[in-house]
Amino acid sequence: MAKSDTSELRKLTESEITEQIDGIRRELFDLRFQKATSQLSNTHRFKEARTKLAQLLTVQNEQSRSNSST
Repeated sequence: MAKSDTSELRKLTESEITEQIDGIRRELFDLRFQKATSQLSNTHRFKEARTKLAQLLTVQNEQSRSNSST
């Protein structure tokens, strides 16, 4: 996964952000499962996925706050 800029994430719609969040959460589940069964080869994916998830959740929170204040 390429490192994304938060300005690109801010251009996404709410449904696209929610879809990406769900996808990353599924990916993290799969990574944990692979780690538990000793099939995980690239452990750096944990950090990348968590960082991307945090960025998406931050943008989602910003959008929800800006929508509720107007």
